[in-house]
Amino acid sequence: MKRTAISGLFIAAALLASPVFAADDLCTTNLQKIDDNMATSGATSEGLDDTIAEHVKDAKAAQAAGNTEDCIAITSKILERQEKTEKGSNGQ
Repeated sequence: MKRTAISGLFIAAALLASPVFAADDLCTTNLQKIDDNMATSGATSEGLDDTIAEHVKDAKAAQAAGNTEDCIAITSKILERQEKTEKGSNGQ
């Protein structure tokens, strides 16, 4: 009986902690995608690069402060902007 109760507690703890780790992974993944896009995008306007760099700095600061939600929000907006810029440069 004790074994079942303890196993249940471990499973519950793992399930409750999973979203926290997933959110942190999403923040890190988004930052990596942004870096990859910047490296492979070629020539973009210098102002856009500076703006993205500033937002990346803000996202990393939010991540360091443990504010994963802000990091995800910032990086998601950057990725959307990069997609729009890429589509515009491809003539789509």
